[in-house]
Amino acid sequence: MFARLVLAAAIAIGATQAPGAHPISGRELAWPMGVSGAPWLDREDREREEAPALALKILNVAPGSVVADIGAGSGYFTERLARLVGPKGKVYANDIQQGMLDLLRRRIEKEHLTNVIVVLGEPANPKLPPGAIDLALMVDVYHELREPQKMLNEIRKALKPAGRLALVEYKGEDPSIPIMPSHKMTVAQARLEVEHEGFKLSAVHSGLPRQHVLIFTVAGERRTKN
Repeated sequence: MFARLVLAAAIAIGATQAPGAHPISGRELAWPMGVSGAPWLDREDREREEAPALALKILNVAPGSVVADIGAGSGYFTERLARLVGPKGKVYANDIQQGMLDLLRRRIEKEHLTNVIVVLGEPANPKLPPGAIDLALMVDVYHELREPQKMLNEIRKALKPAGRLALVEYKGEDPSIPIMPSHKMTVAQARLEVEHEGFKLSAVHSGLPRQHVLIFTVAGERRTKN
């Protein structure tokens, strides 16, 4: 299993230049997943390994809400979010790779999902409408951001006053989880980096087999500056 996961991560590398380190925490920024890694996102044993259904239950996505799936990839979570928000809700499916969005479009067309808006973003800007998002979700994405501080600032602008930012990240505290260290984060790392950009960590859920679900809200002193 470990060898398979390492291989999947290796074929998913989409960059040729060292990604650098986070200026606040010093954390090594991970190599981003390329389109060739998309089959790993849709692997049959993902539910057993990661319990994404439990992650969605924790997030308590309300019918009629507006959700942003940032770094949506091939649309594994986009499809599930679209069903949760229902016909009166909306999902902005964002990615910076056109190849991923092509896969995502085919998925939503196959599933006849009409409440998904596909967005080609930028490394520092998800291209979301201001003040429109109830929940911004990044599943195994935040650790790969090239410009995390700028991205968080843009996400903060896109959230509604009571909006939430949720990160699902492999547990950096657990060396037994078979994922490369740069693709994991500890709660302390995430808190330090995200709170520095005007958010507040409001909930930590660590009951998933391999990941934390970290929920942030906009800090009060930053809320009025959007």
